[in-house]
Amino acid sequence: MSEGITDFEGRTAFVTGGARGIGLGIARALLRRGVNVAIADISAEALDHAADVLALPQERLRCYRLDVADREQYADVARRVAADLGEVTLLFNNAGVIDSISPARATYDMWDYVLGINLNGVYNGIQTFLPGMLASGRPCHIVNTSSEAGLITGGSGFLYHTSKFAVMGLSEAMRDELDHHDIGVSVLFPGPVATDIVQNTRRIRPAGAPAHSPRVTGILDAAHLHLHRDGADPDGVGEVVLDAVEHNLPYIATRNRSREALARRTEEIVAAMDHAERMLSRLGDAAIKHT
Repeated sequence: MSEGITDFEGRTAFVTGGARGIGLGIARALLRRGVNVAIADISAEALDHAADVLALPQERLRCYRLDVADREQYADVARRVAADLGEVTLLFNNAGVIDSISPARATYDMWDYVLGINLNGVYNGIQTFLPGMLASGRPCHIVNTSSEAGLITGGSGFLYHTSKFAVMGLSEAMRDELDHHDIGVSVLFPGPVATDIVQNTRRIRPAGAPAHSPRVTGILDAAHLHLHRDGADPDGVGEVVLDAVEHNLPYIATRNRSREALARRTEEIVAAMDHAERMLSRLGDAAIKHT
């Protein structure tokens, strides 16, 4: 198993969704460790605000406008980061939207939109920067942001759950396959964090997207209030994420509230396996008796 990263000073990190919320918390934690940070975000306004708040020289911090679903734009930004700050050896695929739609109003366009950001955006980051990591000869690390909604279903909408479950599987498999290259992979599955992800999602929603049903609207409104009332501090989450990078941990959580639901899901899966074995054994015995 690869060792964690301890030589942060002078490295270059790339953080998507980095101008706000968890991404900004991660950027702050990296900067405190002497890392040069490239912040990418779809909002130019948020990037300007992040640059003002962090107030660091360009040799330490650069901001880039990026739609993570746009592979050509991603490649262009990566070239600029390499020229501005150096090769990326720490990657944080954090950009995401919490949008979803009821199955009765689902469209291919909405599927492509949500999965394009939440899943393809993660893979685009990996595909863009992994070759340079492999060629660097240094220990590297990738953190992919999933969600508690990537562990259990709980009313966040099938599009969001699908994308976040997929990020969990991608991260776990990549961790196994990259370990012998000395590249660690962690997956972050945050619970509520005090961010504006719901409002940001509404702002960038495609103009032609189907209207949310009253039920989904209510879920999103409740989520927005819950995040601000009970959500973890993004800067604290940033420190938790960097601790995981330092120790090469596979999983990064922000709370412990889903234990029972996760255990129930696992028990039901194991029970289904046991049931299948018993049933297939009985069917096999019956077939033998009839021969």
